[in-house]
Amino acid sequence: MPDKYKAVWVSHTSMSDFLKCPRAYYLKNVYKDPKTGHKIQLMAPPLALGSAVHEVVESLSNIPTKDRFRDSLLQKYEEVWKKVSGKKGGFHSKDEEERYKDEGRMMLRRIIKNPGPIGRLSVKIRQDLPHYWLSEEDEIILCGKIDWLEYLPDKDAVYILDFKTSKSEEDESSLQLPIYHLLVHNTQKRKVAGAGYWYLRLSDTVSEKVLPDLEAAHDEVLAIAKKIKLVRKLEKYDCPQGDGCFACSPMEKILRGEAEYVGENEYRQDVYILPEKSSEISKESDIL
Repeated sequence: MPDKYKAVWVSHTSMSDFLKCPRAYYLKNVYKDPKTGHKIQLMAPPLALGSAVHEVVESLSNIPTKDRFRDSLLQKYEEVWKKVSGKKGGFHSKDEEERYKDEGRMMLRRIIKNPGPIGRLSVKIRQDLPHYWLSEEDEIILCGKIDWLEYLPDKDAVYILDFKTSKSEEDESSLQLPIYHLLVHNTQKRKVAGAGYWYLRLSDTVSEKVLPDLEAAHDEVLAIAKKIKLVRKLEKYDCPQGDGCFACSPMEKILRGEAEYVGENEYRQDVYILPEKSSEISKESDIL
């Protein structure tokens, strides 16, 4: 078996970055600041909101079903929010922060009132970061965290659930479900019986999706992963527009010194924010 530390690791997020712009992929997934040795992250309010809500909800999967709502989700949210409060979350004013924070409260109240699958049995994959060899021959590993796996006792199967905090629905061409289906199929033994998105801003119930075909998903994901590996080998991370696009331009501002450093996050990334009037990062980060 090849060395996993020398392999190319790909995920839904990194592949999405690559498909938007190889230069954006490089800046978000490869580049390290030569002064600190850290990767860089550009923070914005939609990203901060999504991160906080996901952390609260996903933490419930570690709790037995009968005890899951014993402690207040809103109190947990208050504690989690401290990680993204102020400039750490890309907020430029108290009013802006409170508007976003209140949207998160609304989503959590929706879950409290209509827990649906959150109130039922769940499965937790034992790997901290689920991953498997997408191709040993090509030395490529597919990885990613699944928001929630509901356990279906009548079928001894699992149901893939992804929480959405954005204002728009996931594009039908998204690789997210194909990648999640591959990951769940290859990192635990139970059959995958279904999948869905829960748009927490928009609905009390889960939006059912058709499970992607595993073989077709494997072929599609591997083809893109091979392109990523080739680009990494050649170190040719060109923006398709040449002079910068919506995906890479905000990140380029960090390198040009036009972004404000606000600290280091729990993943040891250097976190930056853009000036208040920048619209590029809002557009880029509202897809969660």
